[in-house]
Amino acid sequence: MFKSVLATSTALLALCPAFAAPAFAQADATTARTNTPAASTDDASAQANAPEEPKNDIIVTGSTRAQRRFDASYAINTISQTDIEKIAPVNFADLIGQLPGFQTEITGGEVQNIYRIRGLPNDGGFVSFQQDGLPLFHENDGVFFRGDAILKPDLMTERVEVVRGGPAPVYASYSGAIVNAIEVTGRDVVRGKAQVTLGDTGLYRGDVVQSGPLGNNTYYAVGGFVRYHDGYRDNGFPNDKGGQFRANIKHDTDTGSFRVSFNYVNDHNVFYLPIPTADPRNPNVSLDPYIDYFSGTLNSPSLRNVDLRFRNAAGVVQNAASDLSKGRHMRMFNVGTQYEAEFDNWLVSAKAGVTMGQLDFTAFYSTTNPVDANSFANGYRTRASAAFGPVASFGYVLAGTSTVYDPYAASGLVVQGQYRDIHSKFYSSQANLSVAKKFETGFGTHDLKLGVYGSLYGEDSRTLYQNYLIEVAGQPRTLDLVAYNAAGARIGRVTDNGVLNYAATLNRGDSDARMIAFFANDTWEIVRGLRIDAGVRHERYNYKGYALLTGQANLGDATTLADDTTRAFTGGVVNQTGNPHVTNWTVGANYDFNRHIGVYGRASHLATPPNIQTVMSINPTILTTVADQYEAGLKLAAGRSYLYVTGFYTNFDPLNASFLAFDPTTGRNDVNVPFIGEAQVKGVEFDGSLALLPWFTLNGALTISDPKYKNFQSATGADPVQAEGKQIVRQPKIYGNIRPSFDFDLGGNAVSIYGRYTYMGKRYVDLYNNTALPSYGTTGAGITVRHGSWQVQVVGDNLFNAHGLTEGNTRTDQLSGQGNAEAIYGRPIFGRNVRLVVGKSW
Repeated sequence: MFKSVLATSTALLALCPAFAAPAFAQADATTARTNTPAASTDDASAQANAPEEPKNDIIVTGSTRAQRRFDASYAINTISQTDIEKIAPVNFADLIGQLPGFQTEITGGEVQNIYRIRGLPNDGGFVSFQQDGLPLFHENDGVFFRGDAILKPDLMTERVEVVRGGPAPVYASYSGAIVNAIEVTGRDVVRGKAQVTLGDTGLYRGDVVQSGPLGNNTYYAVGGFVRYHDGYRDNGFPNDKGGQFRANIKHDTDTGSFRVSFNYVNDHNVFYLPIPTADPRNPNVSLDPYIDYFSGTLNSPSLRNVDLRFRNAAGVVQNAASDLSKGRHMRMFNVGTQYEAEFDNWLVSAKAGVTMGQLDFTAFYSTTNPVDANSFANGYRTRASAAFGPVASFGYVLAGTSTVYDPYAASGLVVQGQYRDIHSKFYSSQANLSVAKKFETGFGTHDLKLGVYGSLYGEDSRTLYQNYLIEVAGQPRTLDLVAYNAAGARIGRVTDNGVLNYAATLNRGDSDARMIAFFANDTWEIVRGLRIDAGVRHERYNYKGYALLTGQANLGDATTLADDTTRAFTGGVVNQTGNPHVTNWTVGANYDFNRHIGVYGRASHLATPPNIQTVMSINPTILTTVADQYEAGLKLAAGRSYLYVTGFYTNFDPLNASFLAFDPTTGRNDVNVPFIGEAQVKGVEFDGSLALLPWFTLNGALTISDPKYKNFQSATGADPVQAEGKQIVRQPKIYGNIRPSFDFDLGGNAVSIYGRYTYMGKRYVDLYNNTALPSYGTTGAGITVRHGSWQVQVVGDNLFNAHGLTEGNTRTDQLSGQGNAEAIYGRPIFGRNVRLVVGKSW
């Protein structure tokens, strides 16, 4: 896979404008320049704003050049370091989820959480994560990772700009939204901060940042974090350990600036999956005595020495060790360059970046609901009798021992889980080049931007899943199910050291891709306050890859059923190619009556091609997803107060809602349920801040929508009519938050007291809306005291231990639910937790 990386890196870095002609410029969201080329972003803000506007009101994402947020003809938010401090998010998804239109699920842990924009039925594939306007990996979803695994907020993050809908399809690939993290850049004055965070969940974290001049118009910034965290749930081993380092050097010239940046991530993050919360025999009976709602998890030290077993193409049985505590181990290095300049009113910019990374991922996934222990055992009587002879009885023992385990001394239940072991290497080289010029015509002013974006990228993967039998408990022990004859003698085992199915899923493949995109955008100001904005982006892809074929095999151990139906490599190889191409566009109109009242409307077309993983998969569902988006907004601003109201409508046609379900008979995720149809989402967003008093601010965000399925078809016998008009899976109709803040001086100390109430409406786990995830609300609060250069903060989340479930059990309940009106299997929200932050600035 890496055969072309060195050549690619050299070629892309050669595009950097330190060496290239100034006719090239960036294609994406950039730190656009003002008429004073060497000015910093904050300087630009001061020049562009009226005194009443907050400094962070200047935005650059999704636009040709820097502009006030009020002037944008699309929905965008800026989250400053001060905002991040008061929101005090537990992870990146928690931060983004405070914005209108973004419904996030934060319960998976620090990374790989769920990001959904305006009801788009996808877990994150329509959200582009960028750093200073350039993605670190071209596609939004890699092999079991997305942007929050390789870009994490810390003190090196000056602010985060988030575009919802609007021009996102023109300024990024696969995008209904852009999350753009703007890095700290050095200035003439040395500035820095160090802080230590301690949490009652076993959290120890240190952050640091420093920036300043190096002399001769050259500036630096360096920072990052290290962190150790036992976790919000008790795995029996640490949840997070590792950190991130970032640095950049910038040199100003008479016409612009040149910047080089470096990113390095080496981090372990354990993944939380759903847990059973109620007894399926009687859903009114809680399983909390056995697996705690807030601290319990099926992650366990019992899975720290897993034996993975499969047969290779030569017919030889392979054994590999795996450790659940390794979690998602991400190692990623990126180097990027950025050039910006202005020549005779021509805005010139170019960016390039090269990323190389490796992911080793272990996790324990939910599969089926818990089952009565006797019923589960009896379900294997026929197979066990055929393999071992007449079975008179079954019994449970702790895996790998002769110690008897009696399920009825506890819950009376046993449950399956799926251990997943994934290894992947990836690379991505990308470059943005564009040029923009503002010019007068006889009928208004045009600000025209033309550009090209290209990427060479790829990834490989080796995936193995095998299933385990466990008790219903926090940190569960693995179990063996033993068969006995009439004389009470052991005659065989359904399991083998806890394993129900060795190598139930086995895949290996490799892929490489190249793509190029041409785009253009024109902002036409007809008269002062009236602007029309239109853009188009055409993308062409070329994929090539292969997948190794597998077949069913018996590994030959006659004493157990666990190895009877494994997957094995056959020696066959499927070579695959793909050449998708898409064209996206946007057109918007904006009219500002004055600096305080404005309206806008916009239509956008988003087409997302199949991703690169289709050419290293066997029989993937290949479909270009198409979404047409429409929005209209009202903008009100006065002093520090504002209200943005945006109505939106999105139509997906076609929408691929197909999925692979878990088959408890084979232990494989191989039940293909193809659902192709449409999805329609109508709604309205409210984004406001009320600041009538200097010491009090009330921020809030609210989204009200109607996400529903339309016109589904299925070729497998599933009834698509039952999905007609139903609420889109895991999408609420109402969600939002309200955040009061009191800021005042007390005895020479600057004091901030703030709170947050977050509400999530009812959702459903399944296409047919048979099983609901009930609504919930959580309350958080914090206080920050600043004395000189010192700062102390205490902040708490979910202070009243509110109950709430996310996700459900997606391996088995996506079609028709869990057999209960309310979910009894899901990912509970985190319980009450408190953090202390001590920092010093200079």
